[in-house]
Amino acid sequence: MEGIVIKSTGSWYLVRTETGNIHPCRLKGKFRLKGIKHTNPITVGDKVEFEREPGSENGVIFKLLDRKNHIIRKANNMSKQTHIIASNLDQSLLIITLAFPKTSLGFIDRFLVSSEAYHIPAILVFNKSDLMQGEWEEILDETIQRYQKIGYTCLKTSTLTQEGIADFKELLRDKTSLLSGHSGVGKSTLLNHIEPNLDLKTTAISNYSLKGMHTTTFAEMHPLHFGGYIIDTPGIREFGLVDFEDAEISHYFKEMQPYIGKCKFNNCKHINEPECAIQMAVKNNEISIERFSSYLSIMSKEDIYE
Repeated sequence: MEGIVIKSTGSWYLVRTETGNIHPCRLKGKFRLKGIKHTNPITVGDKVEFEREPGSENGVIFKLLDRKNHIIRKANNMSKQTHIIASNLDQSLLIITLAFPKTSLGFIDRFLVSSEAYHIPAILVFNKSDLMQGEWEEILDETIQRYQKIGYTCLKTSTLTQEGIADFKELLRDKTSLLSGHSGVGKSTLLNHIEPNLDLKTTAISNYSLKGMHTTTFAEMHPLHFGGYIIDTPGIREFGLVDFEDAEISHYFKEMQPYIGKCKFNNCKHINEPECAIQMAVKNNEISIERFSSYLSIMSKEDIYE
């Protein structure tokens, strides 16, 4: 039988067939012995083949079908292993709050670099826009303009004022979308608003740390009544990049691509080399200093936690 993995809890997977039946499945024993470097050989969004256990609704997954794409991150700060967040995606949406809690520009740029590297169109959703008053509103608008200038779709949303909610719904229609972001950015509240039947758990922001508390424990795929699927992920605290060569990184910054190959040296890393086209573009305000700072941070192998 064939199906799609809609939830992973570590050792067990929920697999939905074309008929809509859902089967709890485990991996066939030999599946774990193939030298897979990921912490999770099977992830939400994967298409798999499984067989029913005699006299049970449970199944055993014995084959992973080819993936259209997938997106990964470091399993944790100290590990060299990787964790596959989701697979077979049409787009990835990062839910962002510039405050209450803070999503740093470095975190946003790492998410975008990963999406570019795995050929997944990325969209930035700036949530809780009702809280962005006065100076915060100016910062928000400047940030959105910076990313729109590069070519990214950006959206302001608020479940309180309804700003952007209809557009958010249209972005998801008839697509398989990954939704990611820190805990506390309002991801579950947004989803409950457009799909009340989901009834996803939400919690308040901690007054002490101004950070969210995890409400989604495992990645899970949900159908949308207006068409499409969303993959809701646990709040991601850091987004460590893996398996990228230094020479590749600039290729994943959209605004740097026109300048690649125009430097004096073919092996230019665009850090402090003379006659570097990208550094010159930064000086000429053709590439923002904020994005270039993110590039330097990635090149120095720093991890971002906000």
